[in-house]
Amino acid sequence: MTSVLLATDADWIADEVVAALADDDTTVSRVRAGAHVRAAVGELEPELVVLDLQIGNMGGIAAALDLRLEAGAGRLPHTRVLLLLDREADVWIARQADSDGWLLKPLDAFRLRRAAAAVLSGDTWFEGLPEPV
Repeated sequence: MTSVLLATDADWIADEVVAALADDDTTVSRVRAGAHVRAAVGELEPELVVLDLQIGNMGGIAAALDLRLEAGAGRLPHTRVLLLLDREADVWIARQADSDGWLLKPLDAFRLRRAAAAVLSGDTWFEGLPEPV
């Protein structure tokens, strides 16, 4: 069973992610605040964390950086991270957060499933501006 943790305070994003990813082999859990991501990862140990860029008290970038720092210090397992970006201009900061992939909103189920499958398999998924040379 694959476990996915979603961090968003937007119900429409949660609805789209659950509809696209949840099935008999995949569970999707949700936190509504970026500040709750670290504890949820420690408790649930998901294979994939999907972070909305715009989360009320601690955005997706800060949550991704926090997960990387905690994993680097040995306090959390390394977790694959997929960011949900608002615009192409957010790609630069997504790179700085060392995420395994990102999608540009608006989302659709097909792209979201493909991105999640790629990131879960150890690959990357990048949309928007091209990768630096």
